[in-house]
Amino acid sequence: MADENNNEDAKAAAEAKKKERAEKAKAKGGGGKKAAEPTGPAPKYKREKAPRLKKTYDDTVRAAMMKEFSYKTPMQVPRIVKVTVNMGLGKAKDEPKMIDNGVEELKAITGQSPVVSRAKKDIAVFKLRKGQKIGVMVTLRRERMWEFLDRLMNIALPRVRDFRGVSPRGFDGRGNFTMGVREQIIFPEIEYDKIDSIKGLNISIVTTATTDAEGRALLTHLGMPFRQPAPATGTGAAA
Repeated sequence: MADENNNEDAKAAAEAKKKERAEKAKAKGGGGKKAAEPTGPAPKYKREKAPRLKKTYDDTVRAAMMKEFSYKTPMQVPRIVKVTVNMGLGKAKDEPKMIDNGVEELKAITGQSPVVSRAKKDIAVFKLRKGQKIGVMVTLRRERMWEFLDRLMNIALPRVRDFRGVSPRGFDGRGNFTMGVREQIIFPEIEYDKIDSIKGLNISIVTTATTDAEGRALLTHLGMPFRQPAPATGTGAAA
């Protein structure tokens, strides 16, 4: 009888210890069970808004171009494919530091890291050797392309001294347009006190237009401030 009582006491003590361990585990937050993992599809993240100029193209420019040129489908409306920005640094052969400064300045202007341009062959007249660094350039597409064009047309160009508009002579006969900027300091991203020299930019806008008339209309609708022809003067001019 005593043995049976001892066995029951031992079982009770074991159960008490087991319960005590379970309570301690629960108090620590584990509860003895692995936390349930989240189920279901991954959360969807909201895409950033489209660049302002891209929205202008989609909302108004395409419709205006279809009406102006009588396109049959929206797919025929010309669009901008890419923008190339080149900073020529001919003096870099004598001042190598200009390349590093040019890289930083063009990156600040466009928001994209540029690549270094090199001479493709020896040019004795300019004392250039093949492979020598002669400038920096960047090719912009999609969002960065639209954002750069927006800043160029609405912020940078109006800062040009005595600005009277962009010359429309830069079209190549196939709807692509190239223009020059004499000073990089027209872009607000460039601080005049921190540059080593004034540098010019060559900007090429590649479109799907097939004629210069279409290319010019596209850029005009987007806001490119082309220079207006001077009013006629002389005997035949209207009063």
